[in-house]
Amino acid sequence: MTLSTLLVAVGPSDADRVDSLSTAVTEVAEPTGANVVLLHVFADESFADVRDQLDRSDASPTAAARRQKTVRELTAAFDDADVSYEVQGRVGEKSDAIVAVAEDVDADRVFVAGRARSPAGKAVFGSTAQSVMLTAPCPVTFVRDGSR
Repeated sequence: MTLSTLLVAVGPSDADRVDSLSTAVTEVAEPTGANVVLLHVFADESFADVRDQLDRSDASPTAAARRQKTVRELTAAFDDADVSYEVQGRVGEKSDAIVAVAEDVDADRVFVAGRARSPAGKAVFGSTAQSVMLTAPCPVTFVRDGSR
């Protein structure tokens, strides 16, 4: 199986996992020459707040995603590693948007970051990563708290 497109889904809560995530993605992207699609999904209400801070001439989800700290740190790491990438932003329910983009870009693998949670915690609060793992059209790599 060749890998040509890797989808990396990140959000603001992933700031402490940038190093682990960039390392995991780079370890796959560098030897395969895969292109990385870096995705930030905004909830409807959070995008409305972000959009109000943007220049009205470019208030798209992708423009807003490029301004996010986690995205900026990851793109800097990919630049340093000479990994090709593009940034996309979407608005909506996170797991649905991640799976939709994986299908749209014909991703060969999806990377999601998260933290370890108890089964009860997942049942009570849900898990975007778990939902993506169960519905993604390709393999999913889960990167958590300082581990690869």
